[in-house]
Amino acid sequence: MADETSTGGGSELLQSPLHEKHQGLGAKFGEFGGWSMPLEYTGVVKEHTAVREAVGVFDVSHLGKVMISGPGAAAFVNASFTNDLGRIKPGKAQYTLCCDEETGGIVDDLIAYYRDDEHVLIVPNAANTPEVVRRLEAAAPEAITLADHHRDYAVLAVQGPKSDELLEAVGLPAGHEYMSFVEAAAPDVLGDEIGVVVCRSGYSGERGYELIVANEAAGALWDALLSRGEELGAVPCGLGARDTLRTEMGYPLHGQDITIDVTPNEAGLGWAVGWKKEAFWGRDKLVAEKEAGPKRALRGIVAVGRGIPRPHMTASLTADVPVGEVTSGTFSPTLKKGVGLVLVSTTVNPEAEIGIDVRGRREIFQLTRPPFVPSHVREG
Repeated sequence: MADETSTGGGSELLQSPLHEKHQGLGAKFGEFGGWSMPLEYTGVVKEHTAVREAVGVFDVSHLGKVMISGPGAAAFVNASFTNDLGRIKPGKAQYTLCCDEETGGIVDDLIAYYRDDEHVLIVPNAANTPEVVRRLEAAAPEAITLADHHRDYAVLAVQGPKSDELLEAVGLPAGHEYMSFVEAAAPDVLGDEIGVVVCRSGYSGERGYELIVANEAAGALWDALLSRGEELGAVPCGLGARDTLRTEMGYPLHGQDITIDVTPNEAGLGWAVGWKKEAFWGRDKLVAEKEAGPKRALRGIVAVGRGIPRPHMTASLTADVPVGEVTSGTFSPTLKKGVGLVLVSTTVNPEAEIGIDVRGRREIFQLTRPPFVPSHVREG
């Protein structure tokens, strides 16, 4: 899960509580969902490689944090979002979708932290948080309250094969089940009073964790992760590497691969829909579309030659027969070739070769099913 991005900035942009830390490390900044966030420190490829081979630390504090509380809070969330909270138990987190009731289009993809039946924390994408909150508030029963903590808490992502060792080095628990979370303290780093939500999750395809901590403690935790992780090869990583890492996994990015104009069926996200549930936003539309079969599908592409795909490039079977459009594309630091995602007509063979107009030159790409490199998120 991440936000639509653009390079640029301005004085009106929100800043992470770690902004000065990033400046001190020489970060290059860009705009992410209305926030000024670090794009890179020492280079996207170096940071990408650190996550694949050792461990990287990301600041993703721009992500939303909204606590939904009250009698029946979990049931309310379950009746609103696509995935089924009944599949998990308290102490687990779940990837889910907020869809439009009328069209079934994806308003946002987010993580729901199921604390108990009366408390569910949701983490939407930064730019979409106000809209998700608006829709929830409009539908919520009187007993349900929503508290937007977007600017109260930081989120740090520790990703890579040595992430367990790094958490243990700062006194935080590690090794729990994938998509489970615990609330713990790191006394020698933050003192006894500051708690950290430690969830075994992430957006890189590697074993890793996401840490939610109060803003006032974020700097101390960031410093400890980098200093104690130095011998493990830990490096600060920007959102540029986060994008190349997630693209190698085929993880969708809201605002590019999934939007209000794309449904879960089209995006290949039917696994995140509780089809047997009686209610969720957009259910009737999505069930009908699933039965009929979507007309478009989000598929992976790998370059046959040297072409690097970029969003909005046209995909075609022949030079004059367009069949879709690239939604995400990049150079894969792991494969050393171009990879990406394309929203293409379902009339196209899912294993076909297609052409993509790369700056006026038709490059050939192989349609395939992501991930493009092995995933290690569930290992251990």
